Amino acid sequence: MINFLKRSFQLRAPVDGEIVDLSEVPDEIFANKIAGDGVAIKPTGDTIVAPANGMLSVIFNTNHAFGMVLENGAEIMVHIGIDTVELHGEGFERLAQQGTKVKMGDPIIKVDRNFIEGRGYSLITPMIITNLDIIKYIEYSKLNSNVKSSKDPVIFYKINKN
Repeated sequence: MINFLKRSFQLRAPVDGEIVDLSEVPDEIFANKIAGDGVAIKPTGDTIVAPANGMLSVIFNTNHAFGMVLENGAEIMVHIGIDTVELHGEGFERLAQQGTKVKMGDPIIKVDRNFIEGRGYSLITPMIITNLDIIKYIEYSKLNSNVKSSKDPVIFYKINKN
């Protein structure tokens, strides 16, 4: 049991809200786990934070999504909203820079909830592990429960041994 705990990792909530299954995301790529496996958050907060320690490998020009490479080699993506790329960056404020090391809880993007939702976009935020080939095991926190950003773990996983 101790060895399992030593080799297991967790991702914490990137935003305050309600954790839901990816199947509830109104986008086939996420709902069918085509891009990766994870969970989604129906956000109540407006600041998206790093869910773990790692390198901020990409922030999309439109600031609606970012990717990280974690210290253990896992690659994750946090995608803020559905079809929000169509806003061309309006309603999103970048708080961190691509290529920098971040710690769990560091603010990455701030959203203008009223602006985005007022234009009819959902802010449901999928967080997925994209390089599943290195993942041995993945489990989620209790779905449909409320979570606090950087406080509550939402994904637990193990890495395959090399």
